[in-house]
Amino acid sequence: MYAWIWRKLPFDGVTGKLLTSIVLVTGILSLFWFVVFPWAEPLLPFDDVQVTQEGGVPGAPGGNPGLDDPGLVGRTPDPRESGLNDHDIPYSTATDNPLPR
Repeated sequence: MYAWIWRKLPFDGVTGKLLTSIVLVTGILSLFWFVVFPWAEPLLPFDDVQVTQEGGVPGAPGGNPGLDDPGLVGRTPDPRESGLNDHDIPYSTATDNPLPR
């Protein structure tokens, strides 16, 4: 099959056929990168991520008290209410455990 493709490429000599094959492969990859992949991205479930831990689901028994509060639904907490100034980082850089509320 590859020998048939090599024979059907235009131009004579190894250099011409090699350049032609490089241009064709680049064109096919560009078509996939700019047309096919953007079209298919909404159809793929890459952004459908659910990360939970025991009791981390709102409404579940023993859930997060901050998430179960109906006053916080749809509202971003104000950092001024937490007692942090503009230069404090609101999370720990030493561990991946969330701060207690």
